[in-house]
Amino acid sequence: MTDTTMRGVYPILVMPFDEQERIDEESLRSVVDFNIEQGVHGIGIALGSEVMKFTEAERVLVTRTVVDQARGRVPVVINTGSTCTSLAVFYSRMAEENGADAIMVMPPSGAPVSGPETRAYYKAISDAVHVPIFIQDTNTPHVSAGLAVQIAEESENVRYIKVESSPTTVMVSETVKQAGDKLTVFGGAGGNYYVEELRRGSQGTMPSCSQPAEFRQVWDRFFAGDEQGALDVFYRRILPINRLAGEGWGAFYHVNKEVLRHRGVMRTAIVRGPIAPLDDETRQELDRTIEELYGC
Repeated sequence: MTDTTMRGVYPILVMPFDEQERIDEESLRSVVDFNIEQGVHGIGIALGSEVMKFTEAERVLVTRTVVDQARGRVPVVINTGSTCTSLAVFYSRMAEENGADAIMVMPPSGAPVSGPETRAYYKAISDAVHVPIFIQDTNTPHVSAGLAVQIAEESENVRYIKVESSPTTVMVSETVKQAGDKLTVFGGAGGNYYVEELRRGSQGTMPSCSQPAEFRQVWDRFFAGDEQGALDVFYRRILPINRLAGEGWGAFYHVNKEVLRHRGVMRTAIVRGPIAPLDDETRQELDRTIEELYGC
């Protein structure tokens, strides 16, 4: 029997906007092609895509556009979480109806939610769809390894978890140990602990989308037994960008969009507000880093 488990490099696509902050569909298709042509195993639309700033119509547009441009070459994962169970169910059904191969769901945030309430939330979403579900674990809200296993045991379609809570490597290790064959563990957090996560048993990563070839090179070298080569690519090529992007969500969006704009993949690097711009010193450092890495 063919193993259909998703694993590998699944970048979260940043969202291109035009000068009026409308979704730039042509550039979005370009970002999809760029990542697939650079060898990724899958692609996603999630927090790193500014999904929380989309209207419902834009959620449909983005899902349809990404699925259409991917053309079945790689799986497409769409974030459908919400603070409300019924709305998360609605978003999840909408993503599936528009071609998503899997969905990724954060537990409700904003107000404290108990373990049983979180389990019921995922059960309702699982019962409403027929595609695999990723739990997205972040610092707020955190999904412990034990709770994640309970969710998977009760929710048929919950089969993956993206672990991003701190301390990240410890959380990956603990989740891998407790999950067994119930959950396939992915890393995230921009890929900052990529190699360490692979050492601890993660089966994939959901990093930024501006350096897909480099993330794929680390994957290939690590699983070829060349861990030092994987680290060399990470420290020489990925870390310089990740350090600049690691100052918070604002920097993450600005930095990764600027990399893609410089590389000719998208027309603008506009981020929907409210959001602070990069300060002058950081922008100069980013320009120098992009020139050193890509000559543009």
